[in-house]
Amino acid sequence: MLKKIVCVAIPGMAPFEFGVICEVFGIDRSEHGGPAFDFHVVTAVPGALRTKIGFDIVVRDDLTAAADADLIAIPAYEAGSEIHPDVLRVVREAEQRGAWVLSVCSGAFILGAAGILDGRRSTTHWMYAEALALAYPNTTVDPDVLFVDDNHVVTGAGTAAGIDAALHVVRRELGAAAANVIARRMVVPPQRDGGQSQFIQAPIPEQRSDSFATITDWMLQSLDQDLTVDQLARRALMSPRTFARRFRAELGTTPTAWLNRQRLILAQQLLEETDETLDLIAAQTGFGAASVMRHHFVRSLQTTPTAYRRTFGRRRTAPDYAGTVPGGPDYGVVARKTSPEPAKVSAPSSGVM
Repeated sequence: MLKKIVCVAIPGMAPFEFGVICEVFGIDRSEHGGPAFDFHVVTAVPGALRTKIGFDIVVRDDLTAAADADLIAIPAYEAGSEIHPDVLRVVREAEQRGAWVLSVCSGAFILGAAGILDGRRSTTHWMYAEALALAYPNTTVDPDVLFVDDNHVVTGAGTAAGIDAALHVVRRELGAAAANVIARRMVVPPQRDGGQSQFIQAPIPEQRSDSFATITDWMLQSLDQDLTVDQLARRALMSPRTFARRFRAELGTTPTAWLNRQRLILAQQLLEETDETLDLIAAQTGFGAASVMRHHFVRSLQTTPTAYRRTFGRRRTAPDYAGTVPGGPDYGVVARKTSPEPAKVSAPSSGVM
């Protein structure tokens, strides 16, 4: 069970990414039916830590609390900074005892220096992906995803993707509804579609015009129906070609892909919160047949509906949580090594974390 969380403050760390960890895990949300973690901020040498921006944060606790933490979280930091050997030791020991280890953005370089990325998939900010792969060639770096979970070692991509990665850990341990309480309080999506590659050149617009807000709201209420582009275009008072073009421009994907994603989200909720059969869930979500639903689960989530229910079903979810949130893949790799303890972590210096 995810209960004790330790965030390791690093000299030169990025305040936003540090704040993401504190926001997700450090706030008691029990009054809204959410979790309350035993949260600690620690550092190798207690005292004032200069952040990347130039102001100081005072951390009074040393690394002692990390010894029995359920999760060790590492924020982004000023690349190339000296990393205390005890920080690397804490990361290694956490991985060895089966605790979660989470890094945000350039924090992945610390996980690499500790040796726990060897034989695993990983990610970091797209600007740093090549450098991470060069510095730690025994990890497979995926630059196109928001986060990677490989057997309880979670690496998040740049900046806000740390939210996605942290919520994923909550979802895996406490269930979808618990993660949704946190997401709702933070006013963020429980899980974003796509990967960080969509943000490299130009961001996909997140805001919908009134006309598309109306049609997508109706689509969400009609997922069990066989919705076609022609039908949706007529409802939006557009030609099918114009509707498809404007839909992609506003939502960053095709109407069919958007519908399938929303159907997956609803199917995940029903698998988590009900005992309904796969055939009935497939009918309610618009997939039609359990075999079709299974195809979409395997293609998008790398798991089957049955396996998803086994992992995230009602027995994993606290009864007083409310809401929905989709799940994500868990990449399992068995090969792991421990590398020597370096004094400095190699990563490019950049203004982006």
